Amino acid sequence: MTAPRTLDDQALAEALAKLPGWKVVEGHLVREFRFDSFARAFGFMTASAIEAERLDHHPDWTNCYDRVKVRLRTHTPDGLTTLDVELARRMSALAHA
Repeated sequence: MTAPRTLDDQALAEALAKLPGWKVVEGHLVREFRFDSFARAFGFMTASAIEAERLDHHPDWTNCYDRVKVRLRTHTPDGLTTLDVELARRMSALAHA
């Protein structure tokens, strides 16, 4: 796997344009997903965990009933990277599957 590339402001803006619902807050890529039930939220988290493991990149997230709050930020290199964008893209696709 290629090392993730830190995104400059322009690259980050371009990535966000393709990631509806995601935004940058305090240096993290964040989004809250809402589902019609706890089971659906938990299923999303399970599928997302599999994708995160494939990427070797793991979200900081919380779950409360039908909501899943996600925060992404790469630790090495420190900052928002192509890896964060890829996991966000996969999670968005899973939420709509």
